Amino acid sequence: MGFLIRWLVAFVLLATTFNPTELSFVKWARASWNEQTSLVVLFGLVLLVIYVVFLTAVLRGIGALGVTLVLAVIAALVWVLLDLGWLSIDDPGMMTWVAILALSVVLAVGMYWGILWRRISGQIEVDDDGDI
Repeated sequence: MGFLIRWLVAFVLLATTFNPTELSFVKWARASWNEQTSLVVLFGLVLLVIYVVFLTAVLRGIGALGVTLVLAVIAALVWVLLDLGWLSIDDPGMMTWVAILALSVVLAVGMYWGILWRRISGQIEVDDDGDI
């Protein structure tokens, strides 16, 4: 359940920032920049802080090599789905959702890796304080 919650939070964060619909921070910020600059900056900074927290946790959890490997596995899966005809590269909206899904999986794996490693190996790191 822990992984699912982390994935859902990551997915919502990425989809809130950008998606192919009209309901995204990027599209709202572009449309509202002249009238609501202060709100755009505030929400942009809040999103930036959340991304820094997520990315710091991910890089501490699986590192750059781990991110690359997870992305490679997801890219291979997308390639298989394209070969089987289950996905079409001709639909940019669908491919945007696939990218959001892929990146949210990377963020979730990175956030969950420490807990998973502890369960698999039974080991803790020296800087752990026992709280999960």
